[in-house]
Amino acid sequence: MADSTAPQYDIIIVGAGMVGAAAACLLAQSNLSKKIAPFKIALIETSVATPFDAGRFDPRVAAITEKSRQILADCGVWQAIENLRVSPYLAMNVWDAESTGRIHFDCHDIHLPNIGHIVESNVIVDMLLEKIATLESIDFICPATIHEYQKDQGMITVEMDDGRRISGSLLIGADGGNSKVRDHFNFECKQWDYQHEAIVATIKTTKPNQQAAWQRFMPTGPLALLPLNNQGDLHHSSIVWSQQPSIAEGLMALDDKQFCGELGRASEHCLGEVTSVSRRYKFPLRQNHAVDYVLSGVALIGDAAHTIHPLAGQGVNLGFADVAALAEEITRARMRDIDIGDESILKRYQRRRKPENLATMAVMEGFKNLFSADQLPLRLLRSLGMSQLDKMTPLKNKIIKRAMGL
Repeated sequence: MADSTAPQYDIIIVGAGMVGAAAACLLAQSNLSKKIAPFKIALIETSVATPFDAGRFDPRVAAITEKSRQILADCGVWQAIENLRVSPYLAMNVWDAESTGRIHFDCHDIHLPNIGHIVESNVIVDMLLEKIATLESIDFICPATIHEYQKDQGMITVEMDDGRRISGSLLIGADGGNSKVRDHFNFECKQWDYQHEAIVATIKTTKPNQQAAWQRFMPTGPLALLPLNNQGDLHHSSIVWSQQPSIAEGLMALDDKQFCGELGRASEHCLGEVTSVSRRYKFPLRQNHAVDYVLSGVALIGDAAHTIHPLAGQGVNLGFADVAALAEEITRARMRDIDIGDESILKRYQRRRKPENLATMAVMEGFKNLFSADQLPLRLLRSLGMSQLDKMTPLKNKIIKRAMGL
């Protein structure tokens, strides 16, 4: 039974990463242009994120599209993020290791100042939490581990391991790919293992990154070099190197000099020699998609609802789009005096987001399978297709604008 004595909130958000914190910010300010009372929100997080350190780069970065940049602006944090550290990228170079196929995307072709921004994860989280601290309608509860959920009579009560209890009309699971909210409420998922692991780190190279993203497709997995900009220093990049587990394990076992040598060869020295590498991190790649994102009183967003291959850096952008759609539906419900936890309201959010998420996942899966195929006919098809596409500027422009969310 729900605890009627527990502090009452409109919305309880579990997870204060990029997506969960953005949801809290956007929802807390959704009343500013609407004639509604502000939502009372509890944001729960297990541990404090690693704070931004100007002296080093966070190895976890996000490739923020224009659509996501606008969502962060609506949260009231983009200017602060820009002031801290962002790395706009102006071009993207993609090539196939097994053929001569190559595609070049350039922001000038679409008459925009950039294709997107590479932003360190802790920069985004820090600025969102700094904004949250100024919003009276949000209570940030951290550190806190949730012990139990109880659902009764249209309310959900959350009990934390220190005995505290809070209740809310809507519970939002933003607690990542290993979501405990998703597991507790028995959301059915379809998932599979890519049989790949990703290595992430920050590197320094002898040549500047040219404010361009570089991606090479190899039979054993793709390698992406994402440009970083530290006060005009363009010699750093963030890498995401997807490899078969045995190869990834071998790469992790190398010392820094050996790893830099292997990375230079894998990137065909597109940025010259790799002179240094930060601490490396490795994690398995799995695809997971909840059959439903919602049930009465509960909604999943971001990686809690769907995780995809980091091939094109779209994961967090899909999460931010979830945030915007859910905030719009909840706000519309409040304006019409409808229970924000009503399943029919939440299903409107699901109908808006699920097709786009599934379509993106399908495209990424298709790319992965196409570029991992080693058969000669497919290699020739890749080479011809990439070469032809690179000449078709109008089609290329449509593709890159679609990727930017425009």
